[in-house]
Amino acid sequence: MTGRRVSALAVAVVTAVILTACGNTDSWVQAHPSDGWSAQYADAANSSYAHVDGARALRLDWIRSVKGELGAQVALGSGDYLAANAQTDSGCSLMVWENDDRGRQRWCTRMWPGGALSGPLFDGFDNLYVGQPGAILSFPPTQWIRWRNPVIGLPMTPRLLSAGELLVITHLGQVLVYDAHSGDVDGTALDLVEGVDPTDSQRGLADCPQGRPRCPVAAAPAFSAATGIVTTTLWPPDAEAPEVVGLRYHPGQTPLLSKDWTSTAVGGGPLGSPVLSADGTTVYLTGRDGRLWALGTDDGKPKWSVPTPFAAQTPPSVSPDGLIVTGGGPGAKLMAVKDRGDHADVVWTRSDVEPLSTSSRAGTTVAYTVTRSGDGMSLLVFDAADGHTLNDYPLSGATGYPVGVSIGHDRRVVVATSDGRVYGFAPA
Repeated sequence: MTGRRVSALAVAVVTAVILTACGNTDSWVQAHPSDGWSAQYADAANSSYAHVDGARALRLDWIRSVKGELGAQVALGSGDYLAANAQTDSGCSLMVWENDDRGRQRWCTRMWPGGALSGPLFDGFDNLYVGQPGAILSFPPTQWIRWRNPVIGLPMTPRLLSAGELLVITHLGQVLVYDAHSGDVDGTALDLVEGVDPTDSQRGLADCPQGRPRCPVAAAPAFSAATGIVTTTLWPPDAEAPEVVGLRYHPGQTPLLSKDWTSTAVGGGPLGSPVLSADGTTVYLTGRDGRLWALGTDDGKPKWSVPTPFAAQTPPSVSPDGLIVTGGGPGAKLMAVKDRGDHADVVWTRSDVEPLSTSSRAGTTVAYTVTRSGDGMSLLVFDAADGHTLNDYPLSGATGYPVGVSIGHDRRVVVATSDGRVYGFAPA
């Protein structure tokens, strides 16, 4: 073989290696949920479940106040960042703190008032996505705005779909999908409610915390990448009760989202956010009729319902194996049921504690919820398998009601209340 032919062969081999190495590697930079409690109810499915071995014993690390009100759980990033979206009279309202440094503030900024019900979302690069009345915004790990786009209404807690796309559903029923990196709109908007005034993004906001009629979409939607289903609650104009809506996600197609089904099966209508099973085939809902409901996501038809001896006001939590802990609220009891497909079995019930929040799960055993403790509140650590108490930590000075418990990738636990008090716990 001549020297020229050897050189040509070498160039061809090197070129092939370079072309292989330089193939499309966009996937690693596409937005994906953080490794922590990325948003309200943990993930896009609203499961309130974290794939970490939860700490059975904790120590109180710090207490801080947002100096205002909170309407949603705090979000925890892939590093040590914590984000809280508050309603404050003055000064900052959106805050990012360092969870492992006694809640030290990293940055903050003021958002348009009225958006505290919208929980923030962290992606895996600690970019932040959050809504305010009339807009959805994204921030990089610093406080400077990354992008901002107008919407009609207040975005409920946003969700990341597959392929780096951001789902936004506003309280007035506008549905949008954005490129999470650039902020460009993908496809066209879908309106769940017709005739909405685009100039009044605060209309009906006062009805949202209690899920009343003037707030068509009063809770965060749920998404499953396994089935491409998006579920949301919707109270149509002049309807007697809210319903459940299933939207189908079609990546790379037109339309990107389509309305698939509507269900009025839940007695009295659903209350709070829908929660999807790990395989995306079932959606669980707290009914206003005092029952826990399971609907099939292919058609919205009921699979089963079980009565609860109390009226839960928050969504249930569900683990990948189908163990469901019912929601909380005044007068609630701790209760777990197992999804058996066409029915559910009650696994255990505790009547000696009053859970006030959705239970947050960490791995197969450990779970956390905020309970009533005399005139105050406590963080209860319990075994989800049988409900027995593992530990109990009083929340000093807690007032209002709990907005939830967030679990970090480092097993840290953060509790927040509606009156803006935030408690940071570390594994003991």
